[in-house]
Amino acid sequence: MDDRCALTDASGAPCPKPTAPGAPLALCAAHLAVALDWAEGEFGARGLLLSPCLACGGRVGVRYPGGTLCERCGWRAGDVPDREFGAPIVEVVYYLRFDDRIKIGTSGRLRARVAALPHDELLALEPGGRASERRRHEQFAASRIPGTEWFERSAELDAHVAALALGVDDPWAQYDEWLAARAAAFA
Repeated sequence: MDDRCALTDASGAPCPKPTAPGAPLALCAAHLAVALDWAEGEFGARGLLLSPCLACGGRVGVRYPGGTLCERCGWRAGDVPDREFGAPIVEVVYYLRFDDRIKIGTSGRLRARVAALPHDELLALEPGGRASERRRHEQFAASRIPGTEWFERSAELDAHVAALALGVDDPWAQYDEWLAARAAAFA
């Protein structure tokens, strides 16, 4: 087995350098560096951002030759979100718990809406507006408190909320990711 680099130069002469120790390909260290530079330019290099993303607060970025993007939302690191047109709007259906009841509502300005309501915790979110909210009200109509958007807890409603919350550590962080993705889409 030859321990020399497998590449040739422009004239076709074989590279005289030895294969880099432990390299997954039969390339010398110089050619591996060239391949790494190419791969990072093509696919990016993942690493910590110097400061949290200004759009979503994410800490991990992907570095490309043209700049570094937040891995979470795709916002260019260092760019200040343009608030000229106001904050992005993401309509969600929210599930709030207060005592032993759950409110199913919708809002495009979740923080302001939730702040105005009595609640113990935000249980879960799902993307959607009025039509989605109406479908959920119909789906759980058997446990609805008449004349309100509040529902008595039931096995069916609890299972639905649990399914929405599966894999979500914090619904507020999930909402922030959706806002950041929306802002990045219009940047």
